[in-house]
Amino acid sequence: MKIFNHISELQTALNTHRQDGQNIGFVPTMGNLHDGHLSLVNIAKAHADIVVVSIFVNPTQFGVGEDFDSYPRTLDADVAKLDTAGVDYVFAPSVDEMYPSYPPSVQVLSGEITKILCGKSRPTHFDGVGLVVSKLFNIVRPDVAVFGKKDYQQLAIIRQLNDELNFGIDIIGGEIVRADDGLALSSRNGYLTASERAIAPNLQRLLVQMADELKQFGTDGISALVQKYTDLINQTGFVVDYLAVYNDKLHTPKANDKHLVLLVAAYLGKARLLDNLEIKWQ
Repeated sequence: MKIFNHISELQTALNTHRQDGQNIGFVPTMGNLHDGHLSLVNIAKAHADIVVVSIFVNPTQFGVGEDFDSYPRTLDADVAKLDTAGVDYVFAPSVDEMYPSYPPSVQVLSGEITKILCGKSRPTHFDGVGLVVSKLFNIVRPDVAVFGKKDYQQLAIIRQLNDELNFGIDIIGGEIVRADDGLALSSRNGYLTASERAIAPNLQRLLVQMADELKQFGTDGISALVQKYTDLINQTGFVVDYLAVYNDKLHTPKANDKHLVLLVAAYLGKARLLDNLEIKWQ
């Protein structure tokens, strides 16, 4: 495995593989890797000859007062995990390498889909994601890119970005990887104290209960169901940022939709935890 810090060196290496007819798989990350990230690597390996993983804590997706400075940076441990996982190349650029002019003068505005869910409390976040992902797509030029479904809104935005900007990349969504007690794996789980970590699995447990009620009673009572489970989640010690039900395109659900998604973001101490659950009808 090779590690590159500079765009030109990575591109030179990847061009050699393209000339040999090999396709490129890509997994973008902000590091502090866990088994959820490694599951995305395994998906990329199954769909590509060469796998690139980027490790870059992207400043443009952090708002004022968010945890950019304190976000965990564990490059050596990350590289060791990726080496064991069989990754070919790690791209770990500096902020100066990615943004020679900062703040950047060019923006990628990701549209109406950014104004719901996480976009309400983090209004600049997804534009920053759109910018860095566009840059990484242009740098790596992958055939396949893999993103986790835990950040369901991000995945939907990246699919839209890929389609509307004609990147032509096969975007694959990797299933949520969970701890034994059901908590979705996340780099921000490290912010949880021991007592908070004991509470955290309630988020997924209550989502499952909510999904069961939705399957039983249908979509007519969604507003009341959302309020009921918002209260229940708050009662376990969280502070709910949002709890919502959308279809798989993140549009307001209709009676004939066959694929719904329950999405939640909630604060527990210093950690802002995301989770979601997909419901599919025949």
